[in-house]
Amino acid sequence: MKSNHPVVLVTGGASGIGRAVVLAFARAGYAVGFTDIKSANAESLLNEIKNLGVEGLFILANHAQESDNQRVVDELMKKWGRLDAAVNNAGTEGQPGLLIENQTAANFKNTFSVNVEGVLWGMKYQIPALQKSGGGAIVNLSSVAGHVGIAGMAAYVASKHAVEGLTKVAALENAAKNIRVNAVAPGAIQTDMIDRFVGKGDSAERQGLISQHPIGRLGQAVEVAETVLFLCSKSASFITGQSLPIDGGWTTG
Repeated sequence: MKSNHPVVLVTGGASGIGRAVVLAFARAGYAVGFTDIKSANAESLLNEIKNLGVEGLFILANHAQESDNQRVVDELMKKWGRLDAAVNNAGTEGQPGLLIENQTAANFKNTFSVNVEGVLWGMKYQIPALQKSGGGAIVNLSSVAGHVGIAGMAAYVASKHAVEGLTKVAALENAAKNIRVNAVAPGAIQTDMIDRFVGKGDSAERQGLISQHPIGRLGQAVEVAETVLFLCSKSASFITGQSLPIDGGWTTG
């Protein structure tokens, strides 16, 4: 049955930035399909979506697997008959703190499988669905690490630079099909991932991370979510192939 609402797919949507993106689109009147590799937070998020007056759909998926990306789009199209926007948010920080001479094949392969293959395979199946629906927008989650180097994060930095490249290629290939493809590049956003980096509380490590942002604080997930929503809206209809930093000024200098 075709939805009367626009439809968005958010990968890795059950927590962190992804969760904020899901709720931003639901508040904007989208039916929201979201995925995650774990189902722990899915039911409560589905209830929040329902309370906002739109439909939600959770699909358990590992986006490092090409077949899961195809299955997710197929299930969403079967339920709603359309796709208007896709947000490729699923990702991993890998194993932070490894200098290049200490990198492992396992860390590199896992980081690239999730962060790069997940975006590539996602777009492979999202693009035909968007075209079938008359066009739309894709936003890929890059990072400040897609714009600058960060010591001890070789695999992650390389993966996010790759996301930037994939975004540009997809934008060029699909501009004439009424499909826009952009990226957002967050700085340090207060999520569980940041707590894994620097611990909870006011640690020296947290203060050091904050000092990278001239604005003087960490970002909030909702700030990323609202930017993603903008890039998928008609207000951004002349923007494609871009990566928008949401980094409190980190990359300004």
